[in-house]
Amino acid sequence: MSLTPAFLDELRARTLLSALVGKTVKLTKAGREFKGCCPFHNEKTPSFYVNDDKAFYHCFGCSAHGDAIRWMTEQRGLPFIDAVKELAQAAGMEMPAQDRQAVERAERAKGLHDVMQAAADWFEAQLGGLDGGEARALLERRKISDATRRAFNFGYAPDSRGKLRTALRDFGDALLIEAGLLIKVEDKEPYDRFRGRLMIPIRDPRGRVIAFGGRIVGDGEPKYLNSPDTPLFDKGRTLYNLDKAAPASRKTDRLIVVEGYMDVIALAPAGFGDVVAPNGTAVTEAQLERMWRMADVPVICLDGDAAGQKAAIRAAHRALPGLAPGRSLSFVTLPDGQDPDDLVRASGARAFEALLDKPEPLVDLLWRHEYAAELLDTPEQRAGLKRRLADHANTIVDPNVRHEYLAEFRRRVDDLFAKPPREFQPRTFAPRRPGTKWTPPTPPATAQAKAVRAAGIDRVLAKAVLAGLIRHPAEIARHMEVLGSLKLVDGALARLFEAVVDLALEDRALDSQRLVTILGTSGLGQITTDLLRADATPYSFTKGDADPKRASADLDEAIAIMVARPEVDAALASATAELETTTSDAAFARQMELLKEQRALEERLANLIQANNDADEFEIEGD
Repeated sequence: MSLTPAFLDELRARTLLSALVGKTVKLTKAGREFKGCCPFHNEKTPSFYVNDDKAFYHCFGCSAHGDAIRWMTEQRGLPFIDAVKELAQAAGMEMPAQDRQAVERAERAKGLHDVMQAAADWFEAQLGGLDGGEARALLERRKISDATRRAFNFGYAPDSRGKLRTALRDFGDALLIEAGLLIKVEDKEPYDRFRGRLMIPIRDPRGRVIAFGGRIVGDGEPKYLNSPDTPLFDKGRTLYNLDKAAPASRKTDRLIVVEGYMDVIALAPAGFGDVVAPNGTAVTEAQLERMWRMADVPVICLDGDAAGQKAAIRAAHRALPGLAPGRSLSFVTLPDGQDPDDLVRASGARAFEALLDKPEPLVDLLWRHEYAAELLDTPEQRAGLKRRLADHANTIVDPNVRHEYLAEFRRRVDDLFAKPPREFQPRTFAPRRPGTKWTPPTPPATAQAKAVRAAGIDRVLAKAVLAGLIRHPAEIARHMEVLGSLKLVDGALARLFEAVVDLALEDRALDSQRLVTILGTSGLGQITTDLLRADATPYSFTKGDADPKRASADLDEAIAIMVARPEVDAALASATAELETTTSDAAFARQMELLKEQRALEERLANLIQANNDADEFEIEGD
């Protein structure tokens, strides 16, 4: 079996070295590299580094150095051929066949590289000749300078069916067909694939020509034509300008992805060298892996029209399974009707840089897209939004990132649909304006009203608030003025309430677990356990895994309702008692107003419970 350099290069390119080494060595991120303790010698301070961009590891302590294959042979102790087989299987590559066939393929690959370079040279010569006048005029209209033309090796394919075939006849038709330069249809003579087109070479990471992109110079379709897939060129794995963008990206710690190679070329003179583009297709998973090797969060820069936004969403969906801590995509949308070239020429490089400085995170793009997908007027439409968001999040393989996306989408849905709580406003004294009629003050509370107030707060709500305070002891200090005046008629509940408040005041850093432990040793363990049961109360602040911000806000609302309700009930009892002895309109109006306040408090409490139920439902859908 013969392993060609091309095969081994591709194997190394498809192997993420940090993932391979990370199976046996604990690695941590260190800028663009990973570091850890060297497995080849004993050390306490990490001096072992892994560089995915350059596909090698190096130890500054013992000078161990190598690539993925050497790692398998030296660290795993595998024979060379077994190491290659294992890596090839993981990368989805077939091992070369028998020696004779492998040698033939290697020779053919060498011949393909030779013929592609010869074609590039010939196209470049045609651009400077008599046939290339119209193509040169196109470059001038696009404001592409001679320096840029030479840097990207522009060429021209004459509008002829056989000029390239004749020029490269020494290579033979079979090789030209295999390279994608000629088209063979049944028994007809092969003819040139590219005719009447401005030619742009596409190179591999080592800078070798592997394909061409051709833009029509005159009228005709398609406007852009790429080489077909060949033994050298896989358009789903190749990124245009990768050979130039990789070293530039290492300097800027950034990677910009644009729609096409003309966008790449237009940005280069403006100082943006860290730019790549797919080759006439949507961004693929293989291309994403290549991007992530150069930058943790590549910036996808697309046009603001409908086609550009569809491409952005497709890229986002493709990226979701591959997200990892610190690894994502961000998006920049160009002004409507402008491509990067238009923007740079009209407003300068700083305008484009300003857009790059404020990219849209992937999570924001998904949220914006799904929020605008349909109306959200009915429960079914709102449930559809929740389901779509949960489906997107559940495609993420990494469990930590998946959890964070589910939590973020839940928070946004809650903020979108939750009704703002109504604050209870106690009546305040206002001085009587001159000329207004004096109204007698509210009569003293009757015995019936006093009995209502003496009954204290609602016991079920009090238990929920008390459970919330045990779950979140830090909240007690915020409500001391209110909580200190509360009286609970239930003896055990009152003792527990007083103990919780006293303990929280003694130790402001007390957490929930320690508080429960201390209560248990104080003879209040059973009532505390019953109070904290998962199904005891339907509020967010009584749950152990609730979002702290939401729990704090809901607890504020519950305490406000708990405090206000006895006052309203007592006043209503007094007004009702007054109506038993009088039929005045003022007394009746007062009773109606208090009934309205009472119903408003009940509605606020119901909304608090319903919001928590909706959150639990979303949690279930997202799991």
